[in-house]
Amino acid sequence: MSTYPITQRGAEKLKAELHQLKTVERPAVINAIAEARAQGDLSENAEYDAAKDRQGFVEGRIQEIEGKLSSAKVIDPAKVDAGGKIVFGSTVQLEDEDSGDRVSYQIVGEDEADLKLGLINISSPIARALIGKEEGDTAEVQAPGGLKRYEVMGVSYL
Repeated sequence: MSTYPITQRGAEKLKAELHQLKTVERPAVINAIAEARAQGDLSENAEYDAAKDRQGFVEGRIQEIEGKLSSAKVIDPAKVDAGGKIVFGSTVQLEDEDSGDRVSYQIVGEDEADLKLGLINISSPIARALIGKEEGDTAEVQAPGGLKRYEVMGVSYL
């Protein structure tokens, strides 16, 4: 089984979602199924079908999260000593060579990624282009709008 890289923040977020699913969502679905059964004929009971569908989703998500957490390798970016190289968990300051715009991203696991918060997935094209680079290097990323070039302005491990 392969390991699944995740930051401490991402692991806590998954644990909170798992707790919510097990303590709130699962009991609510069980109650909804019981109420739908009490209405009688299940063959044409839309509430029963919807509750069973919801139960399938909740149970599937619980299994997915438990699987991810069991194979997770929690990485604390503050304890990473990569010698200035960009690795999982790094926070990177970039400058677009064409526009001069500056952006900052942290490279995180797939469940943590949120571009609005500056969190990019380790398997995204930009993260793959950045891994192994250091301050002063240029990364080329094939974007939907064409080739983008970014200069690495800084690397930190927060």
